[in-house]
Amino acid sequence: MSLRVLFMGTPDFAVPTLEALLSSPHRVVAVVTQPDKPAGRGRKPRPSPVKQLALQAGLEVMEPQRAGQPENLEAIRQLQPEVAVVVAYGQILPPSLLGIPPLGCLNLHASILPRHRGAAPIAWAILCGDAVTGVSVIQMDEGLDTGPVMACLETPIGPQEDARGLSARLSALGAELVVETLGRLESGSIVPSPQNEEEATYAPKLRKEDGRICWEHGAERISRQVRAMVPWPMAYTSWRGRQLRILKARPLPMQAWDRPGRILKAKGRSLWVATGDGILEVLELQPEAKQPLGAQAFISGRGAVEGEILGGGCPGHAPGVDGPLG
Repeated sequence: MSLRVLFMGTPDFAVPTLEALLSSPHRVVAVVTQPDKPAGRGRKPRPSPVKQLALQAGLEVMEPQRAGQPENLEAIRQLQPEVAVVVAYGQILPPSLLGIPPLGCLNLHASILPRHRGAAPIAWAILCGDAVTGVSVIQMDEGLDTGPVMACLETPIGPQEDARGLSARLSALGAELVVETLGRLESGSIVPSPQNEEEATYAPKLRKEDGRICWEHGAERISRQVRAMVPWPMAYTSWRGRQLRILKARPLPMQAWDRPGRILKAKGRSLWVATGDGILEVLELQPEAKQPLGAQAFISGRGAVEGEILGGGCPGHAPGVDGPLG
């Protein structure tokens, strides 16, 4: 037995699910993705990762500016999909589209819903210090990640895992879960579970300023920020009037009775910075317009010295984290 599946997705995160569907008994009747966007120095149109895979697989590709435009809806109806699978497509689907597949539209979301609804659940799980996250498959409704849960799978967050690595793991787990869920949906063995609205939290789209480090925060919190902001917008501060990205860092089990942002130690491989609560050891960084450097290369090659101050003021408040994000 197999289902006629319409796949909707755009970025790298969605690729493993499409790959899994192509290797499953189900038939992908077409792929809907975001239109090509200018990229690189030449600003030439670049197809989405999902489009690239779809073309390699010989699938029909649809790239509407708006998913709900009438000609797109009619094209989808003509395909007669039994179910749609949506993974990071990039648009909110209108009711006119949600109602086309008789088995509905399933969405893969990178959190255990209702926690971290929204555009950036992976980053916010790390920012909030969650020990566990996961993936959820939901039956889509008109809300933002509010539909009943069809299936979910938990996984721990590694103590040094960044958002890029966690995203890769969750996309692989999610791909398996989607195929498994389709099998259970086809057999009629799934009982969707409504989400508890009282437990809902939100993970809004990241902004450039979310990467700016506020050294008045604690070392543990800043280290989570460094991991959460990979690959964009990256955690950053200022040094000698220019931007300095902090690529890898870890909190040290000691206190610092000094001004937050002050370099306490810049010797050998050790670059220690005072924070509002504890010391942050910076392991890898990237000066503006330069290549990434380990701490030792930064100290010897760029001349960082003890007593220098990193950063400026703190940015505003951000949802999902207690106090300013930094």
